[in-house]
Amino acid sequence: MKIAVLNGSPRPKGNTAGLVAAFREGAESAGHEVSVLSIGTMNIHGCRACDFCHGKGGGKCIQEDDMQQVYPVLTEAEMIVFASPVHYFGLSGQLQSALARFYAPFRPAAKKYAMLISSGSPNVTAGIENQYRLLLGLLGGEDMGFFTWNGPINRTEETFAQLRAFGASL
Repeated sequence: MKIAVLNGSPRPKGNTAGLVAAFREGAESAGHEVSVLSIGTMNIHGCRACDFCHGKGGGKCIQEDDMQQVYPVLTEAEMIVFASPVHYFGLSGQLQSALARFYAPFRPAAKKYAMLISSGSPNVTAGIENQYRLLLGLLGGEDMGFFTWNGPINRTEETFAQLRAFGASL
């Protein structure tokens, strides 16, 4: 299975990157092809709501930024994993911008979705989980799991083992 991971963290060696690496290791051990897109460090702007994509653009966004590297991966992915740190009770702004660009008449090919969330504090992910559930409804996807870790457990071997097992179970 082709899996695309959208890593919304701007920190290449942060907690979210560790979670993504463990998931990738498990998924690849089971023979899956995993592409990690470092959304958090890419130049992706939010949707301008200009509706160019719904008119003259014929489905293509008018913006020429790094999202053009993301769309082709998403059209081939059978599963998409969203990964993000919690930034003020929500997804990182970088991942939020990429998700807003799904507004263009674009639907990923994926039928399976999961979300990996890293935070410094407990009880701060309810809004993110609601957004994820709404997104699943919009995209018509199957929920493979919503996973959260906070504080020191972000970087424990037990957490990484759970993610490797999840990736290998797909």
